[in-house]
Amino acid sequence: MTSPGSLRTDREIRVRAPGKVNLSLRVGAREPDGYHPLATVFQAVSLYEDVTARPSDELTLTVSGAQADRVPTDDSNLALLAARLLAARTGVDAGVHLHLHKGVPVAGGMAGGSADAAAALLACDALWRTGLSREELSGLAAELGSDVPFPLAGHTAVGTGRGHLLTPAMVRGEYHWAFAVRAEGLSTARVFATFDELIAGGTRLDAEADRALMHALRAGDAPALGRALHNDLQHAALELAPSLAEPLAVAEDAGALGVLVSGSGPTVAALARSRQHAVVIAAAITAAGVADDVATAVGPVPGARFVPAGSPGVPSPGVPGGTGPEGLDRTV
Repeated sequence: MTSPGSLRTDREIRVRAPGKVNLSLRVGAREPDGYHPLATVFQAVSLYEDVTARPSDELTLTVSGAQADRVPTDDSNLALLAARLLAARTGVDAGVHLHLHKGVPVAGGMAGGSADAAAALLACDALWRTGLSREELSGLAAELGSDVPFPLAGHTAVGTGRGHLLTPAMVRGEYHWAFAVRAEGLSTARVFATFDELIAGGTRLDAEADRALMHALRAGDAPALGRALHNDLQHAALELAPSLAEPLAVAEDAGALGVLVSGSGPTVAALARSRQHAVVIAAAITAAGVADDVATAVGPVPGARFVPAGSPGVPSPGVPGGTGPEGLDRTV
């Protein structure tokens, strides 16, 4: 990995973190502490959040990119919370200006906000020279949210506990995806509440349920992986957003190896045979008019990493559409 010191331009740090798709998400009954035990298999995909950290007297945040107008810019933003947590734990008395450039659907079940938080932890650690290890950063990430440790790690991993306890998975090959994106997100809390209503008497996690999925990943067998995709929250997401049945059906008709709602939704993920087939599925979803946007991606990809200024896909300060004044969609 390139050292942070070689990436500084006027003390500017840039970090890129991936979104994710849950290849499997199995959910147990809500426990007395309010959390649900999870057994999930994450895969990081090539839809990215780019976070730039610059010195500032205060903690400030700006946002650009897709659906930027839907991103909170107050103290509820996970990236700002990540910066505050890191400063508090390391005794840093300094501000930071964070700029988020969005590439992961907002409130889409693909952990875009979690990727922002993971990237902010890594960027602020480098900017402030706090020198925490990845393991220590992952511990802070888990305090911010169940999905936040995974964008730090990336690749493919099994998540247990609340999803925050990660074990790397053995994977062969690469997997191509088409995503149907909705402009209106789904509340994760509402999806879990609906899940609780639907299961009524409760459910138990089956530790062996994903054996076929893990075997498919080790073998690099995309058709077998497609057959093994699973999401316990899908029924709840469909209850709240019945129109999700449409992109699910269109992707199946376009020959997807497997299709499911990603995480708590509402993004629909379709596994394709190849990069070209992913484009075909995305085109079918567009032609049917059953999504507000589409995207294609490949996985697995690495977790949060430093990127030099001027890298492809990284907005540049002062450039329209970038991180300068001309390109800001929202500021605080």
